[in-house]
Amino acid sequence: MTTTTELTTPSPAAVTAGPRASWAAVFVLAGFETRRLLLRVPVLVAFAVYLAWIVWRALDAYDGFPALQDVDRATQNGPLLVGLAVLLSVHQAVLRSRRHDTDRHLSVLLVQPWRRTVAHLLSVVPVALLVALCVGAQFTWEALKPGAVGHGSPGELLVGPLSVLLLGGFGVLLGRLLPVPLGAPLLIVFFLLFFSLAAEPDNAGWARWLVPSVGENSLATLPSDLIGRPAGWHALYLAGLALSVALVAVLVSGGARMRTVQAGVACAVALTMVGAVGQSRGVPEELTEAREQATVAPEKTQKCVERDGTTYCAFPEWGPRTGDWAGIVEDVRSRAGGGAGDRPLTVRQRFEARYGLDSDAALAPSPRPGEVTVGTSWGGNRVPEFAVTVAGVLVTGEEKALGEMCDGRIVTVMWLGLAGRPDPMSDLRRVRLDDSDSGSAIVVSQTEPLSMTTAHTELVVELLRLPRDEAAAKVRAGWAELTAPDVTAEQVARVLGLDAPEGEDECE
Repeated sequence: MTTTTELTTPSPAAVTAGPRASWAAVFVLAGFETRRLLLRVPVLVAFAVYLAWIVWRALDAYDGFPALQDVDRATQNGPLLVGLAVLLSVHQAVLRSRRHDTDRHLSVLLVQPWRRTVAHLLSVVPVALLVALCVGAQFTWEALKPGAVGHGSPGELLVGPLSVLLLGGFGVLLGRLLPVPLGAPLLIVFFLLFFSLAAEPDNAGWARWLVPSVGENSLATLPSDLIGRPAGWHALYLAGLALSVALVAVLVSGGARMRTVQAGVACAVALTMVGAVGQSRGVPEELTEAREQATVAPEKTQKCVERDGTTYCAFPEWGPRTGDWAGIVEDVRSRAGGGAGDRPLTVRQRFEARYGLDSDAALAPSPRPGEVTVGTSWGGNRVPEFAVTVAGVLVTGEEKALGEMCDGRIVTVMWLGLAGRPDPMSDLRRVRLDDSDSGSAIVVSQTEPLSMTTAHTELVVELLRLPRDEAAAKVRAGWAELTAPDVTAEQVARVLGLDAPEGEDECE
C-alpha cells in the first residue's frame, strides 16, 4: 500500500494598500524632498545671506536702544529672499520627474499625483520653521538688550514664516499649472515688480497690504498702541492665501473630486477674504483721537518722575529711559555757571503722531519755559543732540528762544553740551548736518536746528581742545557776559582768553 503525501505551498498573505500606507509614503517622500530642498544651492545661498544680514544688524542696530514695535517689522524683509529661493527650488523639484522622464514610472506607484503634490507642499514647512526660528532669535536678541523698550506684535513676527509658506506654495502650484523651467524665474520677476509697485511711497491705500511685507515711509517710532497697523488681520490674510494656494495645487493635481479638498479651498478663500477686508479698513476714530492727544497734550498720558530738580515725563513704555536722560542732564548742569545749573527743568517726551508712521513732520520748539524735548529714539547721535538742547535751555531759558538764537551764545551752548562727552570733537561732527568741524553748519535738533557760523565753530573747537577743568573755570568766570543776548563771537573770544576768530560771524 502506497501513501501519497501532497505538499501544498501556502499562498502569500494579501497586502492591502490602504490610506494609512499611502500617507506613510507621502511623509517619507516629504522627508526626502525636504532634505533635497534644504541642500539646494539657491536655498543655501539665501539662508547664508539672510543669516549674515541678521548678524550684521545685531552688531549695532538701534544704537543699543531698540523699540520692540520697530524690531518686529524689521524681521519681515529678510525671509522674502528665502521665500523666493524656495519658490524657485520647489518648482524645480516638482518638475524633476518630467525633466528626467520618470512620470510613467511614478504612475504605477501607490502615491497618486495629488499625494506627491502634498509631499512637495509639506517639504516647505521645515524651511518656514527655520525662518521662524531666525525671526525669533533676531527679535529676542534685541529684546534682551538693557535699553530695549516697547512691545512687539505676534502678527508682525508671523509675516516672515508665512511669506515662505506662501511663496513655496506658489512654486508648487506653478509646477502643476505651467510645467516649464522658465516658469519660476518669470514668476519671481513678476513678484518683484508687484512688490515694488505696491511699496511706492505714495501708495497708502489697501493695495499695499496685498504683498507679504508692508514697510513704512517713516523712521519715526511711536508707542505700540498708536501704530495702528492691522498686523493680526494681515497675518490672517497671508495664512489664508498660503492655504488657498496649497489646496488649489492639490486640486489641480488630481484632487478635484475630493470633497475634503473642495471644502478646504472654500474655507481657505473665505479666510483670505476675511483677512483682506480686515486689513483694508482705515484708521479707527479712537486711534486718531489718541494720536491727537499724544501730540498736542502728551502730559495727559505721560508719567513723570523728579530727580535732582528735574522732572522727567515719558510715555509708559519709555519709563526706563528716564535714567539715561537724567545722566545727560546732570552732566550738563554740572558745568553751568551763574546759577543756571540750579534752574528747574522739565524733560518731556514729544513726537508727531497724528500722521502715524507715514510722515516725519518736524516738531515745533516747546514754548514752555524750562522744558526740554526728547524724542522716542535714543543712542548714537540722539545723545549729543539732546545734550546740546539741554545746554541751550539752561542758557536761554526755553527751546523757542534757542531756535532763534544766532549770536555768540552758541559757543557756550555747544561747549556746555559736548564737553562732558567721551569724544567731544567726534560728537561735534555728529550733531552737525555736514559732519564737519570747520566752517559754518546747521546743528541738528529734535525741534528747530541751530546755526553755527565759521567764527562760532573756530571758538568751539578751540575751547573743546582745552583741558576740561581749565575751560570750565573760564566759562563760569565769564558766564554773565557769555550768555548775554547778542554777544558777538569776538567778545566771547576776549572773555575766554582765546584767539579772535578769523571766520565770518553772520548766520545765513
